Amino acid sequence: MIFAYNKEYVGDTLIVITADDKGLEQTAERKGNVAQIKNEEGTIVGWNFFHISDTVAIEGNGQVVLTKQQVETLNRLITEAGFTEQLAIDLEPKIVVGYVKTCEPHPDSDHLSVTETEVGEGEVLQIVCGAANIRKGLKVVVAKPGAMMPDGLLIWPGTLRGVDSYGMICSARELHLANAPLKKGILELPQDAVVGEAFPVGK
Repeated sequence: MIFAYNKEYVGDTLIVITADDKGLEQTAERKGNVAQIKNEEGTIVGWNFFHISDTVAIEGNGQVVLTKQQVETLNRLITEAGFTEQLAIDLEPKIVVGYVKTCEPHPDSDHLSVTETEVGEGEVLQIVCGAANIRKGLKVVVAKPGAMMPDGLLIWPGTLRGVDSYGMICSARELHLANAPLKKGILELPQDAVVGEAFPVGK
């Protein structure tokens, strides 16, 4: 679940992205200050909360972090507006330190690799990576499904050359890190980096 807010360019509206719209046409149903967004398959892909500062104090611009209590307030607003659905409370960080447990050549590509990458709490994701410096044993930065990158790119599960991929292993440039090297390749972290720990982006 991704929360985005930019009062200067969008107005006093909190945008909540809950699923991949798959590029399909969207429709919106608005009740009061709450709008539910669905794609043409009927999947709820997001919500808009208008005049949000009347009920929730939002700090920051772009992707923002909400507390459990603030998400509960959003669910109250949804109910009061007359919708029956609710937001799941998932406040786990989506851009984290990962550990590449395995790294094998992609069966249908000469430049892609298929990794099994641990992202904390025993969770292991299969991630396809195209970086030349990817290899077993690295500590890396992983954008898990549901992450928003600094440039606004949303990360969802996908398929690369017939192999499922559940996230992205990131370069310093993709993370908008200061003094990011111009050379291509993923960011290699020190071995004492803690797997599963949130990684600050755009710093």
